[in-house]
Parts: sequence; structure tokens; C-alpha cells
Amino acid sequence: MASDLLAGLPAPCAGFFWYLGVLAACWWGVRAAWSLLCGVRVWVLGSGAQVGPRTGRWAVVTGATDGIGKAYAEELARCGMGIILISRSQEKLDEVSQHIRDKFKVETKVIAADFGKPAEIYDHIEAGLKDLEIGVLVNNVGVSYEYPEYFLDIPDLDNIIDKLINVNILSVCKMTRLVLPGMLERSKGVILNISSASAMYPVPLLTVYSATKAFVDFFSRGLHAEYKSKGITVQSVLPFFVATKLSKIRKPTWDKPSPEAYVRSALKTVGLQTRTNGYWAHAIMGWFTTSLVPGCISTKLALNVNKGLRARYLKRAKKN
Repeated sequence: MASDLLAGLPAPCAGFFWYLGVLAACWWGVRAAWSLLCGVRVWVLGSGAQVGPRTGRWAVVTGATDGIGKAYAEELARCGMGIILISRSQEKLDEVSQHIRDKFKVETKVIAADFGKPAEIYDHIEAGLKDLEIGVLVNNVGVSYEYPEYFLDIPDLDNIIDKLINVNILSVCKMTRLVLPGMLERSKGVILNISSASAMYPVPLLTVYSATKAFVDFFSRGLHAEYKSKGITVQSVLPFFVATKLSKIRKPTWDKPSPEAYVRSALKTVGLQTRTNGYWAHAIMGWFTTSLVPGCISTKLALNVNKGLRARYLKRAKKN
């Protein structure tokens, strides 16, 4: 059909469109080849060698007692770093701390802090981190909705807004403020900010959560540009679904890995990607949803999925 259309055009026009088509095909071919080479470099050759004791003696992990945060704490301990665990529950902190000491034979420290109550915690955290050589900061603590919901229908809306902003946004800025000066003095350090794939495009019915994670992503990318020349690596980590309590997914699958599998993969991308989906299957999904699918369609699909999740949640709630 394309050849028939070109046959009906004057010769100069037909030649122009033919060359334009060839150039477009070459451009897409080069992009595909480059993406493939980058994928091999990251997912096959990546080693995560930039993360470890050579960046500093200690790693700080927020939201460290479950899921992705706990997995980061364990993997960094496996690398030989001492681990500072920060989370809300003293009991869980003590349990995870003991587990890491016994399994990996490294030092641990714990700081109990509720990031939903910012006025009460940051002086306490600063005192707990004083004079420690911190090489890695993992800003992992985060909260989401109990279930997908329209903005004005979110239960206890005002408190949820405050909590999402305090935990998902303020904690990242404040923890970075506490740790970054020491990294700058030594001209080395790694900050890993756990965002979300929901930051890559708006996610209706999780709108506030999606927006807070977009902040984390933009903050990380800007901060990396500011401080990379000073020896600091800041990485934005944007996972899709991982089998954690937060996602309410119990059984890992090929596209929904366990926290341990996800973190082992994500750490290998440090130094290779400043913005990563962290896991090969998630990288494919991220490329597909941002490069091949128009943003309006991605948003519409997310809306439809969350409408279904909302309906199922409300149906179960009504039965109970």
C-alpha cells in the first residue's frame, strides 16, 4: 500500500518520502541496538562493585524491618558493611538486627523512629548517626493507600495526605540532609532513593502516592546531577510490583520477584544507571510503558486496573 501511495506522487516527493522512511528505520534500528547493548551492560555485566565498605563503614536503611528495606539491609551486610536500621517498631528492629548480626557477622545499630511524626524524630536520628562513617543511605521507608480510591473519597483524607508527604517525601529530604555532608567530606557515598514505577506516569486512584514517588524520582535525578562530580552517586529506583506486605502480593513470580531477588538485581545497577527499574522484567515493562505506549493510554490502563482493585476491595469490605 505504501508503494502505491508513493507511485501517485511526483518523483521528487516520492524520493523524499522514501529517504525519510529509510532514515526513520535506521534511527529506530540504532535505538533498538543501543537499548540492547545497554541492557546487556546492566543486566548481564553489572556487578554492583560501587556499593560496599570502600564507600564507608556503615549503611543506613530506613523502613528496614520488612520487604525491600530489609532485603537492602541484608545485601549490604553481605557486602561487609555495618548496618544502621531505622524503622518504627523497636521489637522488629531488634529482631532484624539480631538476625543480621548472626548471619553476616557485622555490626548493627537500631534507631526507632516514626517517619509519620517528623517533629519528633530527626534530632533523635541525627544524634544516633553522629560521627559514623556512612557510605550508603537507602531511603526506603514509604506508605501507600489501603486500597485504590478517588481522592475525595479516601478515608481520613487529611491525615493520609500528611502521612504520605511526611513519610514518602520529607523523610527522603531530611535523611539526605543528615547524611550527605559526611559523604561530601570524604568525596564518596551512595544514596539509593526507592521511588516506584507509579512515578513514571500518573496512576489514578493512587494519585497522591504516585505524585509523592514522582517527587522522589525528580529529587534523585536533580541531586545526582548536582553532586556526581563530587564523588556522590544518587540513584532513583523505580520498582514495579514486588512480593511484599506493602503490595499485598504473597507469592513471587517472574515479574513480581521476592524482595531479596529484586534487591540483588537492583544493587548490580548502581554506578551503571542513575534511574533504574532495578530488575530485568521491570526494565522491560518500564521501557514498554514509557517508550511504546502513549502516556494517556498508560494512565487510562492504570485507572481501569485500579477501578477493578477498588471494586474488589469494597466488595470484600461490605461482606465483612
